Amino acid sequence: MPIKVGDALPDVKVFEGTPGGEVKLRDLFAGKKGVIVAVPGAFTPGCSKTHLPGYVQNFDKFKAAGADIVACLATNDPFVMSAWGEAQGATGKVRMLSDMNAEATKAFDLGMDAMGLTRAQRYSMVIQDNVVKALNLQANPGEMTCSLADPTLEQVAKL
Repeated sequence: MPIKVGDALPDVKVFEGTPGGEVKLRDLFAGKKGVIVAVPGAFTPGCSKTHLPGYVQNFDKFKAAGADIVACLATNDPFVMSAWGEAQGATGKVRMLSDMNAEATKAFDLGMDAMGLTRAQRYSMVIQDNVVKALNLQANPGEMTCSLADPTLEQVAKL
């Protein structure tokens, strides 16, 4: 059953920077307010031209609205996520989290099959102290509306 509003984040690990850069999601969001924006893949057209750039450009607005963390999650390996973050100007703003084993994606039950690979569906999630406060799941992976930065920012500001 997919994760939903009111659920606690599962105790899963993702990676930041390198395969040795293990990050436990529950530790990352403990006592904090933040956002996870998930994309099907790094360096893909929609993710690179529209989805991630909105979060990078609005980072200061997210911070002003009280977000401690803005993170991007994809099932690419940590080196790819790090390089994509650098290419997008996300360094020091959006944390680029690799779900290289699809552990978080499977625990959230928000995965999809893309050419035989498990990829994250496209969504944004607002989290406060490890509890999902909003989940904006796109109906199809090519669609980018409810999970974009602006509607997610409004949700963060309301908490």
